[in-house]
Amino acid sequence: MPAFRNPVLPGCHPDPSICRVGADFYLVTSSFAYFPGLPVFHSRDLVRWRQLGHVVDRPGLLPLEGLDVSDGLWAPTIRHHEGRFYVVSTLAVERRGRITFVATADDPAGPWSDPVPLEAEGIDPSLFFDDDGRCWFTACRDAAGDVGPGELWMRELDLERLKLVGPTHVLWHGAVRGAWVEAPHLYKRDGTYHLIAAEGGTERNHSVTAARSETVTGPYVTDPRSPLLTHRHRDPGEPVHNVGHADLVDTPDGETWAVTLGVRPIDGTHTLGRETFLVPVTWTPAGPVFAPESGGVRLDERLPSIAAALPEDEPPAGREHFDGPVLGPEWNSLRGPVDDRVRPGGGLEIEAGPEPLASLGVPAFVGRRQQHVRFRARTSLAFTGARPGAEAGLAVFQNQDQHATLALIDGEAVLSVRESGVPTRLATAPVHGEALLEVEGDETGYTFRAGCATTTCATNCATNWATNWATLGTVERAVLSTERAGGFVGVYLGLYASGGGRARFGWFDYEPA
Repeated sequence: MPAFRNPVLPGCHPDPSICRVGADFYLVTSSFAYFPGLPVFHSRDLVRWRQLGHVVDRPGLLPLEGLDVSDGLWAPTIRHHEGRFYVVSTLAVERRGRITFVATADDPAGPWSDPVPLEAEGIDPSLFFDDDGRCWFTACRDAAGDVGPGELWMRELDLERLKLVGPTHVLWHGAVRGAWVEAPHLYKRDGTYHLIAAEGGTERNHSVTAARSETVTGPYVTDPRSPLLTHRHRDPGEPVHNVGHADLVDTPDGETWAVTLGVRPIDGTHTLGRETFLVPVTWTPAGPVFAPESGGVRLDERLPSIAAALPEDEPPAGREHFDGPVLGPEWNSLRGPVDDRVRPGGGLEIEAGPEPLASLGVPAFVGRRQQHVRFRARTSLAFTGARPGAEAGLAVFQNQDQHATLALIDGEAVLSVRESGVPTRLATAPVHGEALLEVEGDETGYTFRAGCATTTCATNCATNWATNWATLGTVERAVLSTERAGGFVGVYLGLYASGGGRARFGWFDYEPA
């Protein structure tokens, strides 16, 4: 049977939401404190996705500066109605919803409107367009009294004014008493309203649960089959865990599929973050059945009927020379734009700013997601710091308190790791002139190497990637895992400079190993 390889969006792409317009599918995911925010993807077959851009892509739209990396933009939903796209999401501060907003666009590639704040508590907003054209806003929040801890609630959204109107309806408190319920999405099937949610937190007990009603505002009755999808009962050695937070979509030929998040742990820890997986769904009189053939999320899954046969191996992206005037959509900065300090064009020039990676500000940093357990990332770097201690180099970044760097500092290549906010210098090697920096990841850790880009260097020089490297050391993979670092994000691989001076990165390679 023709198959594809899950996840369909590897690397940190959690909380996926999906909609279809004709033969085209559009998907958004959380982006937390990275900028631009809320990436938007397009596909014609649900398997191969291409990033179009971001919803939040201009400075000053939402206040990200000062936030922990795992705060920021959480759990968006994308929907389409009468020629217009809508995305609702929440800005979280200190792990609580601060601003819930809606943005609109006629073209999902943008431009998107400025975010319009909504009078809404909680997190995980969603939209449902009923057959009569009315739009209903749902979200989760703390429950009143002892029926919680959480509840799903609803108000009508006035599409002309982009304002919540009318009474608030409390829909459901979840399938399991004492479990937090979140991620509500509504669907209508054969006259019945199906409310899909997530329960059990975002770790091993994560799950998809459901309720149903004959009227949109409820009351909703728990689907007794809940959880409809979970891996909480699976062996710890299973390749996929933490499954939940699903959104459904119908294909033009009548199949239903779900996008859901999950992680691929190794020895109980993961570094890639929560990724987007694709799961088949069928409908019965009782409601949706997730993964009817297997009962869970599979790494190798049958192709959707709309998908043509896929190549066995996708070609590597190739070397990034930063030739264009702007960075590609896969690159992000932290908490805000860095256009004034990071300039592509025949290489990448980074003006070393005052903010270190350990700060809650906007450091001179750009990165892309780690998407494979086994990979190799390389770059060439010319840098002379403006003052002693200035640095520039390659970062393996989990959060501001947990990351590893291979940097040029005062004429040496220096490997450092920061864990729980405490920095440790692990090793140094002499590098003369332009440097070659490399990190190689596998199931055990991240191994860092440095060399010289010219043959005039007396020691540790390299004319190619195969010879004359100085290996500075290996950082244990679990150090940069979500389980060790906390939070909700995966590892980014980035280029940065701090402390003064100008860094010139000639190119950047990222390839699976």
